[in-house]
Amino acid sequence: MSPENRALPAPEFSRIVTADAVRRANVTETIEATEAERRALAERLELEEVGSLTATVRLRAVRGGQMIRVSGTLEADVVQTCVVSLEPVPAHVSESFEALFAPESLIEDPGLEIDIDPSLSDEESPEPMENNRIDIGELATQHLSLGLDPYPQAPDVEFEGYDDGPEEAAAVEEPEKPNPFAVLQQLKSRS
Repeated sequence: MSPENRALPAPEFSRIVTADAVRRANVTETIEATEAERRALAERLELEEVGSLTATVRLRAVRGGQMIRVSGTLEADVVQTCVVSLEPVPAHVSESFEALFAPESLIEDPGLEIDIDPSLSDEESPEPMENNRIDIGELATQHLSLGLDPYPQAPDVEFEGYDDGPEEAAAVEEPEKPNPFAVLQQLKSRS
């Protein structure tokens, strides 16, 4: 089986919205992860626990209905692991996010120039809609992942294995390197 034909695992928190529904009228959805979905997300994101995950997502058609603009907010209560003591570290994640989706045919044609909404940043490019569908649950999960503290630390815990103080700096003194232009300076002084 070729890599292109291999099915990806189903997302742990999947909520599908069809682009056709958005083209008929703007859509606003509030989605909440079930207990089973939160357990699966905790495993995927390497968290001790996802206590809650709720997102409010707004979708609207742009560019004559060819693309779908998604904006949303998410709130989550999670428990991460302290990078120093391995103690549980509770955290609240609150994130806003935006994304632009377009049919795969518009994105795959390298010769086609897409005139993107002027309110978008230069760095934003459309993501492909798979079969005219957008998974707003997976989108919320990706932004939850981005909102997590990459180095969670329990209160009053400090890493004591490394000190970059003056003693450390003095012990690692580098020898003076020769000046590569010294030879040129000597030639210049002879003339």
